Amino acid sequence: MGKSITVFVPRETSAISLGADEVADRIQAVASDNQAGITLVRNGSWGMCWLEPLVEVAVDGERIAYGPVSVGDVDDLFKAGFLKGGEHTLRLGKTADIPYLKNQDRWTFRRCGLTDPISIDDYRANGGFDGFLAATKMGAIRILEEVKKSGLRGRGGAGFPTGIKWQTVADVPADQKYIACNADEGDSGTFSDRMLMEGDPFCLIEGMMIAGLAVGADRGYVYLRSEYPLTRGIFGEALQAAKDAGWLGENIQDSGFDFEIDLHIGAGSYVCGEETAMLESLEGKAGIIRYKPPLPAVEGLFGEPTVVNNVITLATVPDILVAGGDKYAVLGIDRSRGTLAFQLAGNIKHGGLVEKAFGLTLRELIEDFGGGTASGRDIRAVQVGGPLGAYFPENLLDTPLDYEAFAELDGIIGHGGVVVFDDRVDMAAQARFAMEFCAIESCGKCTPCRIGSVRGVEVIDRIVANENRDANLELLRELCDTLEDGSLCAMGGMTPFPVRSSVKYFREDFTRPPGAEN
Repeated sequence: MGKSITVFVPRETSAISLGADEVADRIQAVASDNQAGITLVRNGSWGMCWLEPLVEVAVDGERIAYGPVSVGDVDDLFKAGFLKGGEHTLRLGKTADIPYLKNQDRWTFRRCGLTDPISIDDYRANGGFDGFLAATKMGAIRILEEVKKSGLRGRGGAGFPTGIKWQTVADVPADQKYIACNADEGDSGTFSDRMLMEGDPFCLIEGMMIAGLAVGADRGYVYLRSEYPLTRGIFGEALQAAKDAGWLGENIQDSGFDFEIDLHIGAGSYVCGEETAMLESLEGKAGIIRYKPPLPAVEGLFGEPTVVNNVITLATVPDILVAGGDKYAVLGIDRSRGTLAFQLAGNIKHGGLVEKAFGLTLRELIEDFGGGTASGRDIRAVQVGGPLGAYFPENLLDTPLDYEAFAELDGIIGHGGVVVFDDRVDMAAQARFAMEFCAIESCGKCTPCRIGSVRGVEVIDRIVANENRDANLELLRELCDTLEDGSLCAMGGMTPFPVRSSVKYFREDFTRPPGAEN
């Protein structure tokens, strides 16, 4: 038997949902029948979801991609000599040359798809833990300087400067401090946290360790949504592998630094994506928001100073310390520095993850990467930033993806989720959904969110039914003002964003005769 050939089949939720496990099993079986020596690696996903399951084979130092591959395609692939990069209708050429991937600015996701997610050796061979080792030599002050210099802002939605948050925690005197990673990725159309934790989990672990070094914390918690069972398994394996290899625990790699990470599974509450509700849940309480101040950076988990960041924020830090904050800061525009993992979903031809520097337009993202709508029809609306994000009409698609540019249009970039709708969407129904979503997911602590969202559904129903329409449109406006001004957290405070934008840009859907089709 000749030299073993390496074949890659993703071990990631979207790929597995489309049959990747069955494809991997069939490849292994046919290779055995043909006495072909292969090494099957279950890698992460490159983020090209429309090509999953994407099968790759290493040929002369290059990865050749085939996809999307079904179980029924495997025998034909072997007959076509795919183990040597043979021609086939599913052959996509070199993975690195696929335009969707080649035209990205891969920073945080540079290893996703490239490596075996639970192999420490693979991680180290591709620059893993270099950031942590650099951090141990820098010391806390220099780490904080580099993170601030990078311009990195929180990628969980609020966009707060990461270095300032870390500095606040570092400056608070306390015997115990914590790093809390918010992996409660509940926004519709978002999956970057999941994809990173399944494809490059050590990167998150390393980012949390560096945060611990920077602020003086020796324990971290990852709060993972319960709807991600595969993520739980892969990240749990990675945690154990890191402990076994001496990258977690006491005196990590003889650095004198101790750090432990606990994985905590949520219970399905959307509002636990809000940092204080998450902390309450971590403490074993009901996931209900806290009054602020005090901020979690001063009194967070168990009353101690706590860094609360999301997955992408923390995972971006290791390479900032390796390359330097300046190198990250040259990416992006204005106050939106670096890259963001945009997630294309909804009515989109090429759904998946696109990591790009801030500054490209929404249209470029949807058309150049997403290929337009899956239906082939015209785009009517695009929601950015999850279920509480504003809807943008087609004439605003040339807006640059930049925190401040979106804020000027009463929108948010949030976690980078982009959901596309074609010209058949009923925007009055979408506005109603926003109010209904808030009513269902509200923690109930504040009246505007708890009651206002219920009243919002009723008011929209009356508008659509043409019951005193003008007066109810005015009432809806006042209700949105109350929600925004009076809610204790973003759950109620941002529900007006999709509602107001729907009325502003798609008013005809609220004023057509009852029962008339869009």
